[in-house]
Formats: sequence, C-alpha cells, structure tokens
Amino acid sequence: MSTPQSYEAAVAGSPDTVAEFDHGNQSFIQKFQHALHVTPSLVPLIVLVLSVVIFGLLLGSKFFSPFALTLILQQVGIVGIVACAQSLVILTAGIDLSVGAIMVLSSVVMGQFTFRYGVPPGVGVACGLLCGTACGFINGWLVARMKLPPFIVTLGMWQIVLAGNFLYSANETIRSQDIAAQAPFLQFFGEKIKLGGAVFTYGVLFMVLLVLVLAYILRHTAWGRHVYAVGDDKEAAELSGVDTDKVLISVYMLSGLICAFAGWALIGRIGSVSPTSGQLANIESITAVVIGGISLFGGRGSVLGTFFGALIVGVFTLGLRLLGADAQWTYLLIGVLIIAAVAVDQWIRKVSV
Repeated sequence: MSTPQSYEAAVAGSPDTVAEFDHGNQSFIQKFQHALHVTPSLVPLIVLVLSVVIFGLLLGSKFFSPFALTLILQQVGIVGIVACAQSLVILTAGIDLSVGAIMVLSSVVMGQFTFRYGVPPGVGVACGLLCGTACGFINGWLVARMKLPPFIVTLGMWQIVLAGNFLYSANETIRSQDIAAQAPFLQFFGEKIKLGGAVFTYGVLFMVLLVLVLAYILRHTAWGRHVYAVGDDKEAAELSGVDTDKVLISVYMLSGLICAFAGWALIGRIGSVSPTSGQLANIESITAVVIGGISLFGGRGSVLGTFFGALIVGVFTLGLRLLGADAQWTYLLIGVLIIAAVAVDQWIRKVSV
C-alpha cells in the first residue's frame, strides 16, 4: 500500500492533484471585469474622472475654480448623506422609499420642539434624531420580524410620515431669520469655513466624514461583514450563526438616524424649517446609490462608490448649467447613467470568483 503524497508534492504538480485554477490566460476584458467585481467603486470613480476631464476641457478654468468644485460638494451634501442611509439598506437587498420623508419630519421635529415647546435647541435636535431612529426601527421591525417586503413597508411609511409631517407642522414654515435670531444651533451645518480658496460648510464635512466612517465600519467590523452577508444570502447567513433579524433592524435604525442628521443638515442648507423641502430626496438617493455601483440585489458595493455617484450627479448638473444647456439634458444623461450602471452591475455579477 503506497504512502500518501506530501502536501509539497501535491502543490508541485502531482497527477493526483484534484484541481488547479489557472488565471494566467485571462483576456484583458476578463481581468478588467474581475477587477470591477473585486472593487465595485472603481466604475463610478472612472465615470467621475472622465466627467471632470470632459467638462474641464469644455469649460476650462470656469469649471476648475475652487468655487465651482466646492459648489458641487455643497449641492450634493444633503443627497450624499441620505444616500449613505439608502446604501446600508440596499446592501441588505432591501430599499427604503421613506428616507426623504424621515429626513424632513426629523427637521420639522427639531424646529417645532425648539419654537413651539420652547426646549433648548440641542434638546430639539436630539428629539429629531430620536424621531428618525424610531421611524427606522419601525421599518426594520416590520421587515425583519413581520417578514414584510421592504418596498411595501417603506412605501407605506413614506406616506404615513409624509402625512404626519404636514399634520404635525400644520404646513408651517419656520423662517430662517427667526432661527438665526433665536436658535442658530439649528443652522450649524450651514456654517462655512475657508480652506485656502475653497469654502466648505460643516454639512459637507459631515458628509465626507460619514462616508469614511461607514466605509471603515462596513469593511473592517463584524457588523459590516454581517450586513454584506445578509444581502448576499440571508439564509446562508442564518445558517452560519448571524442574527439576521437583529442586523436588519440595526441597519434600518442607523438609516433613520442618518436621515435625521440629513434633516439637521437640510436646515443649515436652506436656513429654514419647511415641511415641503426635500421632495426629491428618495429618488436622488437611489440614483446616487445605483450610479455608485451598489447592487440592487444586495451584498455588493461600497459607500465610497455611493459618494462618487452623488458627485457624478453634481458634476453633470453644474457642468451642463455652466454650458447653458437645458435642465432636461441633465435628467436625460442621468437616466442613461442609471440604466448603464445596472447593465454594468449585471455584467460584473457574471464573474465567477
């Protein structure tokens, strides 16, 4: 009876070796496809760089000025924050149609608690953050515990929160002059700081910090890996010992909290507390996520890609505006980008790893 071969012999190429994978004969397209699969944020980064280069060539110094580049960041500040919340949910193979409504309701709660009930602005902000987190908890509980589809749950929550927002606020807008005079803390995220020739708001800095923190958490913590696992295959995650219900509820709660911060940033951006603001936040956040390379099927993508996606929309919007093009061209090109992003995602998913 022959003795079994050593591990070294097997690795050296013994005929008894079961299988060997050779990636050396891959074509450039296959290698590129695999690179995009491993790094999903690479696609939106390439699109962003190309967009900046093209508009830079067309507009010259008008586009590359510090004012123009920081204006892009300011324009996408609110959308970028809400898109981070949307990213977390979509990574779990869900979707949240209520992010915009939660954002606005949270801002209204901050304003109403401060001006109607006379509480300190800091307490009013805390109440708004708690309101957003509570809305997220309800979404997560219905999805995780009641096993209801995320689309239906958040669609219903969107309508409920939207109606509650108008009923609670009595459709009343708190003017920016009153906020500046009595509760300037509500406008904190709208304050500006200068760095060289660029002007940034605290809202923009918060968005960038949020992206970096979430990117680290999703990539380097157990909770982040569980989020990807739930989105990739919920049943397999359960079999491996992941408490999927707990993960889902925590994701929706964190999403609601981030939306509440977006509501605070919205007050700083527009100066006032308006129940009619942020009407397009739902669509814009999903647009940034999809263009940013996060798969709608869950389990693949990064918050950094979402940030690039939001910047792409901002670059196209400002670039076309400076060129004097009709605003409809912006919607047309963004629509093409959305369809192209989904098509690229489907192509990348065919990679076998």
